Amino acid sequence: MRIVVKVGTSTLAHSTGHLNIRRVEELCRVLSDLKNAGHQVVLVSSGAIGMGVGKLGLKTRPTDMPGKQAAAAVGQCELMYTYDKLFGEYNHTVAQVLLTGEDVENPERRLNATNTLSRLLELGALPVINENDTVATHEIAVGDNDTLSAIVAECVSADLLVLLTDIDGLYTADPHKDKNAKLISRVEGVTDEILALAGGAGSSLGTGGMATKLRAAQMANAAGIDMVIANGDAPEVLYDIIDGKAVGTRFLAEK
Repeated sequence: MRIVVKVGTSTLAHSTGHLNIRRVEELCRVLSDLKNAGHQVVLVSSGAIGMGVGKLGLKTRPTDMPGKQAAAAVGQCELMYTYDKLFGEYNHTVAQVLLTGEDVENPERRLNATNTLSRLLELGALPVINENDTVATHEIAVGDNDTLSAIVAECVSADLLVLLTDIDGLYTADPHKDKNAKLISRVEGVTDEILALAGGAGSSLGTGGMATKLRAAQMANAAGIDMVIANGDAPEVLYDIIDGKAVGTRFLAEK
């Protein structure tokens, strides 16, 4: 099985912006084990700006473009150093791939990126993908890694896309505000009613929210790819997700 796993900033880092070491170590252990079992894995990882905030000792996430890009430049180094070290402990080689909107919207550049990713998987590497926040401006930005992960899943003809986040899945209402909110385990088609369930942005260090995840589901499902939203607190849920067990919210691909 070819799997694309996207992890958000809230999964990778504490609210301080510093790395959540225990969780990242577990994530790398599980993904390494999945590769050992014969699966091909692509990791779409947020966290560069958030980790740069922590590394630079900033009190809040920058709001200006140069500040965000500076934080991303610092944080991306730390992020890849961490992945290289942790996956290396399990004898897996990582490859950094940074993309912008131009890379996925221009047909020739998209084909080049697709060919590179395909060859990396053939060579047994584990691609770690992020938006190129250091150079991306509003005009050339994908915008969020939920959308980027769906694009990547389509490019590599993935069998499954998994978004690990700080919520168990899609609910009938905001579970933080409504105690009667119920988890929706399966979605067959992202309708207007489903889209209406999306709230605002996610954590203070991240850029996504449920709306971007639902857009990603639409893109993945249209490409024939199932997508799952699940809580990244315990990365071991990936085993159950791949086994097809009821975890989080599974968006079923169009047949």
